[in-house]
Amino acid sequence: MTVVTSAGATAAASVAVPRPYQSYTYAYPHKTAYRPLAPQPRLADLWAGESRQALSLYLHIPFCEIRCGFCNLFTRIGAPDGLTGRYLDALERQAAAVREALGDEEPPRFANAAFGGGTPTYLEAAELERLCDIAERETGVDLRAVPLSVEASPSTATADRLAVLAERGTTRLSLGVQSFVEEESRAAVRPQRRSDVEAALTRIREAAIPVLNIDLIYGIDGQTAASWRYSLDAALSWRPEEIYLYPLYIRPLTGLGRHTDRLTADREWDGERLRRYREGRDHLLSHGYEQVSMRMFRRADAPPQGPDDYACQTDGMIGLGCGARSYTSRLHYSFDYAVSMREIRGIIDDYTATEDFSRALHGRWVDEDEARRRHLLQSLLQAEGLPVADYRLRFGTDPYDDFPAELDALADRGWLDATTRPELLRLSAEGLAHSDAIGPELFSPAVREAMAAYETK
Repeated sequence: MTVVTSAGATAAASVAVPRPYQSYTYAYPHKTAYRPLAPQPRLADLWAGESRQALSLYLHIPFCEIRCGFCNLFTRIGAPDGLTGRYLDALERQAAAVREALGDEEPPRFANAAFGGGTPTYLEAAELERLCDIAERETGVDLRAVPLSVEASPSTATADRLAVLAERGTTRLSLGVQSFVEEESRAAVRPQRRSDVEAALTRIREAAIPVLNIDLIYGIDGQTAASWRYSLDAALSWRPEEIYLYPLYIRPLTGLGRHTDRLTADREWDGERLRRYREGRDHLLSHGYEQVSMRMFRRADAPPQGPDDYACQTDGMIGLGCGARSYTSRLHYSFDYAVSMREIRGIIDDYTATEDFSRALHGRWVDEDEARRRHLLQSLLQAEGLPVADYRLRFGTDPYDDFPAELDALADRGWLDATTRPELLRLSAEGLAHSDAIGPELFSPAVREAMAAYETK
């Protein structure tokens, strides 16, 4: 067996190469490493002494019109009469409790905001107005003064909703298209008509939101190099400021996961997804896009939107809603986590009935070692890499000393850019392609153990 180095040469595979698609490391530690907190700390105590100068705000809406077959997000299909209103009532109570916990000694200042889900645009236009009002009135953020990103689906990107979002300061709208090929959409349990997707994109452009992002998925059953190029070109025809390329994962308790044993997904499928990834990457690079991470590509002339991708998971995150996470320098916390619809419905019902939001319920304490790992992950999985001087300034140590075995293994596989060492730790092109293998390798033994012990529900 041989491996390909960053220079394209082949070498004997003396180093074990992990499977390329293991886990999307969008946050660390992962929520499956969270546990019920005992005792439950007061938010006022958690935020005491924390900087409030560049907070991130995230509002989570856990509703969708359908649940895609690949989705393991915290969301439910539809909402019985009155549920969205009760949810917003609870979110308002939570926002008020968080603002009270932050206090007035150092008034909070926000660097960015995002509405995610689920599908935030599942809410009606008037409910989106209320969501913005809650964010501004209760937390003090000025949505028109900071980058505001909102996720949407084609069927919910209606003109009245988009008008609200544009007027309230939305700077980025992310549309989950996944594929412009209708057969592939059905295979991913995301049935939609191409004409409906195009109509939604037309409305978004007419709303004049500065940044349009289009999400695409590769590795769908039946997808070929030609059909993948077709979707890429269809997306490019809209000149989106950003395009995300996601590999298909088949996860437990998702629609596709109920029909396919993920353990049978062999290296042939890995190879297929890697080919689609490289084709997509090279196609976007040739059309004037810059690679920000394994998934994210930005048009070279697109306006900046603040922290990107992994970097948005920084300390000082305030999450509102039952699926949102909050981050202080010492504790990451949220509400309970689930994937199955029955469990999610129960958690949402508990959330809407909650009156006292003054304490953290589930989470994971972050010690110095975990903080170092998190910093390394956040930076290394970005295309620009980790300036070693930044790491030394924050921790007083060197990443090569803190993680010698891990970094040596990456170097031996040709996954580190040898031309930038030692002052810049940056992945090679092949290293970036294997981000979903690199992330899990940098998890601490304690986090791995907690994740392995988590009982999926």
